[in-house]
Amino acid sequence: MTDWHEIPGGVTAPKGYRAAGIAAGLKPSGAPDLALIYSEVEAIAAGVFTTSQVKAACVDYCQQRLEAKASAQAILCNAGQANAATGAQGWADALESAQLLAIALGIAPELVLVASTGVIGQRIRMEQLRTGIAPLVAAASETGSGAAAKAIVTTDLVTKSVALETSIDGRPVRIGGICKGSGMIHPNMATMLAFVTCDAAISSHLWQKMLSRAADKSFNQITVDGDTSTNDTLLGLANGQSRTPAITEMGADADKLEAMLTEVCMRMAKSVARDGEGATILLEVRVAGAPDDAAARQVARAIAGSALLKAAVFGRDPNWGRIAAAAGRAGVPFDQEQLQVKLGDFLMMAGGQPLPFDRPAASAYMKQAAAGAYLKDDTVLISVNLGGGIGTGIAWGCDLSYDYVKINAEYTT
Repeated sequence: MTDWHEIPGGVTAPKGYRAAGIAAGLKPSGAPDLALIYSEVEAIAAGVFTTSQVKAACVDYCQQRLEAKASAQAILCNAGQANAATGAQGWADALESAQLLAIALGIAPELVLVASTGVIGQRIRMEQLRTGIAPLVAAASETGSGAAAKAIVTTDLVTKSVALETSIDGRPVRIGGICKGSGMIHPNMATMLAFVTCDAAISSHLWQKMLSRAADKSFNQITVDGDTSTNDTLLGLANGQSRTPAITEMGADADKLEAMLTEVCMRMAKSVARDGEGATILLEVRVAGAPDDAAARQVARAIAGSALLKAAVFGRDPNWGRIAAAAGRAGVPFDQEQLQVKLGDFLMMAGGQPLPFDRPAASAYMKQAAAGAYLKDDTVLISVNLGGGIGTGIAWGCDLSYDYVKINAEYTT
């Protein structure tokens, strides 16, 4: 039984937050493309970012801001242009974006964090952004999370948000989140863009550690296509407006808050994998028997990221050899004579030996999952046991379809 329950509201579910999303003309389509998340008071801030050597200006900007001061009050996100690999002018655009929003909100520029998504090599359309700031701020409301979630997407088919509530010291504490991501998903930190709000009071060093650990168990465990983005950003704000006692060290309250934060991130991460470009199913890989949890997560991610396996799942081909091969090349030592592989309820390999199984029924299992896309039964479950270790881990991915190639072959044309 969990210590939390789901509530509506996304990033505006926690107390003291407003959000907005508008169409500012950044996207040629005219779709919503500029989002704001705003805390009524200065909040503790933390971030996890791409480890790519090619980083968007927004990533460098946020990293510098958070290194100087672990607090923020607003997040500005534009969609349409990634503002990555745009040189000095791209950096200037990021700075100006933060300054414009700070002026409109009446706060210090260093309290604004920025994020971008879209085509790499394209600068933000600053003329449209400049004229969009005032209506964006005017639109901010306590019910604006849905609009913000719409304004940060690119190739996503659905918006992605979640909010959970628990109780600390007899008072409600909430965490909400929105994220985007569909392609270029193989995070080496978080994935694409994800924003989390919280109304607990917590020290900055604990909040950063919690966010980093949550990313390792969630966003770092999903893969769609093996490509890490230049813009991967996970930002978290905690503004203390729940009026609960400040959490300054690990203990029962900190554990409860981190567990809920991890759950929020895991739900968002799964929604990204489920919405993978061209995907028809959600692939969940569970690994046990590893030397430790980190090793188990490493193997799970290798399996979920196997292009050969993803193609087989799209073809509803129960080719368990691709699962075993991916586990073997994951870089984690294990005794192959103890390897066990299951697809759903179908045991295909045990004690390192192949087993007879109902191949047509296993194929039908994957077809049934595809028929339940975006419902609770759309998941193809792969279970792997490496042996006698205590480590467990989960990763999520999706199948690799013809539509993935089509979407990315025409991305800028």
